[in-house]
Amino acid sequence: MRPFTDTELKEYIKNAKKYCAKGKVATYIPALARKNKKDLGVFVMLESGEEYAAGDYKEKFSMQSVSKPFVLLLAMQDWGIEKVLEKVGLESTGDGFNSVVRLETADTHKPFNPMINAGAIAVTSMVKGKTVDERFERLLNFIRLIAESEDIHLNQEIYESELATGNRNRSLAYFMEGEGFLATPSQEALEVYFKQCSIEVTAKNLAQMGLFLARGGVLSDGTRVVSEEEARLVRSIIASCGLYDESGEFAAKVGIPAKSGVGGGIMCAIKPDMGIGIYGPALNAKGNSLAGIEVLKQLVKDHDLCIY
Repeated sequence: MRPFTDTELKEYIKNAKKYCAKGKVATYIPALARKNKKDLGVFVMLESGEEYAAGDYKEKFSMQSVSKPFVLLLAMQDWGIEKVLEKVGLESTGDGFNSVVRLETADTHKPFNPMINAGAIAVTSMVKGKTVDERFERLLNFIRLIAESEDIHLNQEIYESELATGNRNRSLAYFMEGEGFLATPSQEALEVYFKQCSIEVTAKNLAQMGLFLARGGVLSDGTRVVSEEEARLVRSIIASCGLYDESGEFAAKVGIPAKSGVGGGIMCAIKPDMGIGIYGPALNAKGNSLAGIEVLKQLVKDHDLCIY
């Protein structure tokens, strides 16, 4: 792998900017519709301590589905891997992230994987705590720990938008509650889920979180937070399911473990020593950052980072 430079990343941003105009910001959550579709940023963080950045990497945005791998880690801490996998599978679906089809038509009504909304809601229901507030506070502090930043907070406006428009997620939760796949009542699971999606981060935060996964669940000071087995499992899940029903194409054309969100973020974890954070709120039809993927294509090709 040849060295990175900030100048090179600026060139990647410049080349990919034209794709911002071709994408659309998420409008089904009103607070996201106000994001600037021209924004595009990248942050690369290496185990050696080197950091490289370009574009709008300082902008804050909501995690949305990028939160899912880390809530999965917390649930595995609370219950163990096998108990969590009783509630959610490990297979990709080929369906949209909020689809109800597989829940109803598959032989088992267990959600296919933790990266689609149904599976994520089931996993969120497993986060332990006596109250909704306690569960969310544990989750928020866990994300702050992994991102190594206390400057990560809930965006109340986005949370209220999630509450007002989350009926599809409610239908998923009600169905799973009826089938016995939620560990807490659906309303409580949904409240925590909507809040986790509304946590605000930057591209740098995502790069730090990706590096945490890449080094196997260890912080920069050497503190182990989760086991290597748990970190490996999460890396493998995001490699196969991390970009919704575009995951197969992303694996073929980019080829790194990554998790996207409709807030415009993409978090990448490249073992053993690299995390990448992307922000680009202009999305393609699958709900992934259109220009962000183009940045990653250039970066991965030039630095021979494909894992396949």
